Amino acid sequence: MASTSHVTIRKRLAVVLIIVILIMGALSCRLGYLQLYQSHWLSENAIDQRIRNIPVEARRGNIYDRKGQKLAVSISIESVYAIPAEIRDVETTAANLAAILDLDKNKLLDKLKKRQAFTWIARKVTTEQAEGVRKVDLAGIGLTEEGERYYPQDNVAAHVLGFTGLDSQGLDGVELTFDQYLRGNKGSIVIEYDAKGREIPYAVHRYLAPEVGNDVYLTLDIVIQQIVERELDKVMQETKAKGASIIAMDPYTGEILALANRPDYNPNHFAEYEPKNWRNAAISNAFEPGSTFKILTTTAALGEKIVSLNERFFDSGAIEVQGRTIHCWKHGGHGSETFKEVVENSCNTGFVTVGLRLGAENFYKYLHAFGLGETTGIDLPGEAKGIMIKESKVTPINLATMAMGQSIAVTPIQLIDAVCAVINGGEHIKPQIVREIKNKDGAMVKSFAKEGLGQVISNEVSVEVKEVLESVVANGTGKNAAIEGYRIGGKTGTAQKVGAGGYMPGKYIASFIGFAPADKPQIVFLVAIDEPEGIYYGGQIAAPVFKNVMQDVLPYIKN
Repeated sequence: MASTSHVTIRKRLAVVLIIVILIMGALSCRLGYLQLYQSHWLSENAIDQRIRNIPVEARRGNIYDRKGQKLAVSISIESVYAIPAEIRDVETTAANLAAILDLDKNKLLDKLKKRQAFTWIARKVTTEQAEGVRKVDLAGIGLTEEGERYYPQDNVAAHVLGFTGLDSQGLDGVELTFDQYLRGNKGSIVIEYDAKGREIPYAVHRYLAPEVGNDVYLTLDIVIQQIVERELDKVMQETKAKGASIIAMDPYTGEILALANRPDYNPNHFAEYEPKNWRNAAISNAFEPGSTFKILTTTAALGEKIVSLNERFFDSGAIEVQGRTIHCWKHGGHGSETFKEVVENSCNTGFVTVGLRLGAENFYKYLHAFGLGETTGIDLPGEAKGIMIKESKVTPINLATMAMGQSIAVTPIQLIDAVCAVINGGEHIKPQIVREIKNKDGAMVKSFAKEGLGQVISNEVSVEVKEVLESVVANGTGKNAAIEGYRIGGKTGTAQKVGAGGYMPGKYIASFIGFAPADKPQIVFLVAIDEPEGIYYGGQIAAPVFKNVMQDVLPYIKN
């Protein structure tokens, strides 16, 4: 019996020993796994439990006009954050914060109960709210400075500047396209805590300073911009138009000196406006330009030498192309006239004849050289390409209507860019909205030089076209743009708008493109008025706007 008992004990001991060996083996494997494969993860989690990393937002760089006038700045504002592990009384904390910050107590309570190292309670609070949080001095609740974007000129140049979001990220305009330069690099405050969430004296306390963003200097001139916006407000009130745009450009550098649209918005309160107000119509809206496009037809015809200014045409008031009758805007026609007078009178039948004489190949050569059908590459978001019939599908009737500014859609920026190439001696230049970028110390980060895109016409042709366009203002449809004591060149345009079912009755875009001085232009303006009520002819409502702007701008740029 004793022998049997000993055998049983030995068996039990053997089983226990095997179990112990298996447990020890399993623990050894687990320990090896943790040390060899999970050490990095465990180390990071241990650091996360004792290290608090509070983000510090970088101050966004300023935006200036070409002469250093501030257009966008960042001001300091406080935000409220929580470190849930440090909160002693969640209920009381939630109740206090909800009252001070006007938040939902239950939602805030849920947020504070979550297991997380850091959470935002309220971003960019008022001075009074920040002071209220500071006074109650709640454990686990802190304040940190952030930057809020401020536009000191309010609505001025809104469509160029754009706006930023809650995290100071660029969302539109230059704020978006140059966000990588403006935003800077975030910093942080690093603090070490013990297992109970108490700050450890003499432990890790690091302040990683944020890097301030770079400053962006635009090509805009705030004085010219304000003059432009003043006239836009005036014309919107007088014509009750749906919208209006004005662009001012230096024809020799491609620099945009002013760009504005109506309707507009205040970027300080952009969320209070309908998104359609944010749309930069000057670069995003394509339209049939009508007679302003005849500048390009004239240029192509003179460039190809298929017509001379003294060649005579006869306008009976209508011309037939492929079975379709195209009428001149003047009932009964202009009769006998030179090509120079065709341009002065904006005679449709004369331009139809010239367009057909040019032919698709020659016409498209110039359209492509002027950059039509493609974006200009201006550094603003949302630019449209316009609409152009494929050359292989062009018919004679298409050529006829394109020659007088129909059957083709362009954006305002494309049109003024092309006209600048016509009058600057023939060089196509990329439009430019930013001159340079500098860091906080004033050192150059990036400069933007003139970017030539190729010679479209000779200087001789350019001179010839400028003389004709000066005559349009002196003797033709552009008389309302004339300014005493100055040589002005330009062209009027009146285009019926196109809808889903064809041309829309009673809806027009009136426009004018003009420049001065006519012999060597310093500045070019495009004025476009969308769906004015009552009078809708470009020569009657757009040309006077140009005149009002130009007669204030010319004395300014001469000084």
